[in-house]
Amino acid sequence: MEKSQITTATRVVIIGGSAGSLDVLMKILPRLQAIASYALVIVLHRKSAEDSTLEELFALKTSVPVREVEDKTPLRHGFIYVAPSDYHLLFEKNNLLSLDTSEKVNHSRPSIDVSFESAADVYGENLTGILLSGANSDGTNGLITLKESGGITIVQNPDTAEIDFMPRHAIDNAVIDYVLDVEGILSFLNSEQ
Repeated sequence: MEKSQITTATRVVIIGGSAGSLDVLMKILPRLQAIASYALVIVLHRKSAEDSTLEELFALKTSVPVREVEDKTPLRHGFIYVAPSDYHLLFEKNNLLSLDTSEKVNHSRPSIDVSFESAADVYGENLTGILLSGANSDGTNGLITLKESGGITIVQNPDTAEIDFMPRHAIDNAVIDYVLDVEGILSFLNSEQ
C-alpha cells in the first residue's frame, strides 16, 4: 500500500461510527496534530436527547479546538465539529453546516449515510470519509456516494473493531481505498501536518 496521505486539495475529513467507535476516537484525538489544512467532522450514533457531553469529552481529549454545531455553523479548517444528537448533519455549498430533523435513516439521527452523502455532494474529490466500528449498515451507502464523487474512502480494519459489522459491510459493498487499524487512521490524519 502506498503512503497514506491527505492531499492538499482535501478540505473535509468526515468520520462516522457507532457502537465501539468512541474507544477508537479516544485513542486518536489525544494524538491528533493541528489540522490546519482541513476540517474534521465526526458523526456518531447517539442517544436521542439533548446532550453535549460528547463534545465536552472530545474537547478535553484533544488540543484541536472542538466546535459545537448549531444550524448554519460555518465550517472552517483547523476545527473538529461533532454532529449533535437527534439531528441529521448536512453540508451546504457555502461552507455551512445545517441541521435536519427528518425521519431517522438506518434507525439513526444523525445518520452517517445522510452526512456522508451530503458532504460528497458539496466537497466531492476534496472529501475523505472514514467509517469506524458499529453494528448496522449505516455508512456504506454514504461511502459509495463519496467514492463516486471522487473522494477517498477509509474503513477501520474489522479485525480491530469492537463491533465489526459496520466496517465489514462497507468492505463487502463499497470500493474502499484503505482498510486501516487505529494507528493507521491516526497516521493518515496526521500525514498532512
